[in-house]
Amino acid sequence: MALLRYQAALAKALRDEMARDEKVFVIGEDVRHSLRGVSKGLAAEFGDARVLDTPISEQAFTGFATGAALAGYRPVVEYEIPALLYIAFEQIMNQAQKLRLMSGGQASVPVTYLVPGSGARLGLAAQHSDNPYTYFVHAGVKTVVPATADDAYGLFVAAIRDDDPVILFAPAAALGTRAEVPDEPFVTPLGLGTIRRSGTDVTVVAVGHLVHTALQVAEELAPEISVEVLDPRSLYPFDWELLSESVGRTGALVVYDDSNRSAGFAAEVVATAAEEMDLRTRPIRVTRSDTPIAFALELERAALPSNAELASAIRKLCVAGAQR
Repeated sequence: MALLRYQAALAKALRDEMARDEKVFVIGEDVRHSLRGVSKGLAAEFGDARVLDTPISEQAFTGFATGAALAGYRPVVEYEIPALLYIAFEQIMNQAQKLRLMSGGQASVPVTYLVPGSGARLGLAAQHSDNPYTYFVHAGVKTVVPATADDAYGLFVAAIRDDDPVILFAPAAALGTRAEVPDEPFVTPLGLGTIRRSGTDVTVVAVGHLVHTALQVAEELAPEISVEVLDPRSLYPFDWELLSESVGRTGALVVYDDSNRSAGFAAEVVATAAEEMDLRTRPIRVTRSDTPIAFALELERAALPSNAELASAIRKLCVAGAQR
């Protein structure tokens, strides 16, 4: 067991899987030099044939990975910033995601798309601050957002071993966090959430790095309100059974999500809970605004979900529940 930073846990997962399976390789821009640190040292260890630097063309190397997967390989595609995924929507959503179904199960496309540094990061402005995981959930692409280093390892391994395309978003605000990671390889199954803190008054579903801030808010409110914090880990497939059990205990729901409000991930969780689960009061979304993120830090902060908004939403639900 070692105490690892989130980014080091991703690197360990990739190295372990490349050592375990010679069909696993990594492809992307500057992966041999490893600007992000996830593929550091892999070219020297496994050779240039399994650590492929590419031209600046996300369409080309994402499409290449689809072909390699169809030929029996397990490519890991690393992107430098989340917004570059927009260029590759055709290759991911219209090709890789659909080919297994369109071939009647005769072909599988085991590609893992790694997006380190997702979300707003202190003044990187509109084109470098997106969290576009909602688009992939909407398209039915398996999508995971680990909050902790141990889950970063386990979910990355699960993604590489899965026979379908899986996209892993590694939030910028979580990359420096640390957790104990076992020395031996392990898998965190896709589609299973976890309760990070038990409570009886309100369930907070927090995505990615917001798990850590939700736990802080829960601790601050503990003298007056008992907050349960649910980390979904997988956004698609989502652990609806765990959420139903949680809101069955608390009767109230807040979704804390660093993506856009309109037609966002939080909206889907709130809508499904309202339709199918036993809530004693209306659920609330705390999300980022429907706007590009500004360069100015005060405007960036104004557009992102905050601890104060979360605490206000929790208090509002508890007052509403008490009045019913």
